[in-house]
Amino acid sequence: MMSEKNNLIGKRFGKLVVTECTGQTQDRYRLWRCRCDCGGEILANTKRLKAGTVTSCGCVPRATAQRGNVAEDLSGRTFGYLTVLRRTENKGGRTCWLCRCDCGKEKAVLARDLKAGKVKSCGCHAHDHRHNRVDLSGQRFGRLTAIEPTDRRDRKGAVYWRCKCDCGNETEATEDALVHGNCASCGCLKRENQRKIAGKLNRIDGTCVEILEKRKSRRDNTSGFRGVFKLKGGKYRVDIGFKGKRYYLGSFSDYGEAVAARLEAEQAIQRGFLESYYEWKEKADRDPGWGKTHPLIFEVEKKSGGLVINRQST
Repeated sequence: MMSEKNNLIGKRFGKLVVTECTGQTQDRYRLWRCRCDCGGEILANTKRLKAGTVTSCGCVPRATAQRGNVAEDLSGRTFGYLTVLRRTENKGGRTCWLCRCDCGKEKAVLARDLKAGKVKSCGCHAHDHRHNRVDLSGQRFGRLTAIEPTDRRDRKGAVYWRCKCDCGNETEATEDALVHGNCASCGCLKRENQRKIAGKLNRIDGTCVEILEKRKSRRDNTSGFRGVFKLKGGKYRVDIGFKGKRYYLGSFSDYGEAVAARLEAEQAIQRGFLESYYEWKEKADRDPGWGKTHPLIFEVEKKSGGLVINRQST
């Protein structure tokens, strides 16, 4: 049974008079129904009433409210799945409205979030992006024209759109990828660019001269130096790749010796190949006929535990 001290029915707190104990709790405090002098009603718990945090139904905005003393009346308006019922207690000095969702639940929402479209349901449609969807129909993004949204979503919730490419193919791309320019074709543009780049590269027996000149360490490297891999036993295995093949150079206990072996092989094979290629190219550019009848020869063989290079550039 409630003691007289804890019974707030009939007591006044600012413009509010407590009319009923709802029997519910909020933050472990009793929740009371209060009638405001303006005729409105509001639910507030014991702590907020006694502390003076709540003194009206919201009809008197706080001085710190962003809109000053007068707030736009949103009563009866619909925002997504929400219908505004009445003003409620301000939050953080900002105007707040009590809304009823189409599902029947009620939710207090900041006026700015309603008008900005940030909140459109009580939460029951949190995973339904249709009410937040941006209509991209008919818009062009590079070679793609957005046709219609699909039911697919990426892990961030972005909608996949069915698109028609200028080449005639169809593809699906997320709204984010289209808007931010990360997807501009069905893939045909990338393939065309790759062919253009490939046409500018010089390949000899599958070896690309430009890539060889600007080689970098492999991502699976475990020692910090290209072609040198640290084994579980503590030794370092060294190898080198050339024309699609890998040549084993040995295992070394000392890291410095392993690196030296790799550098020696690079000088003999990779740098040797580049030198031979440019010598051959210089002569072939002067005499294209000679270049057709005298192909560049640079081969590597492993014999007797070592590497033997057979080269002919002129």
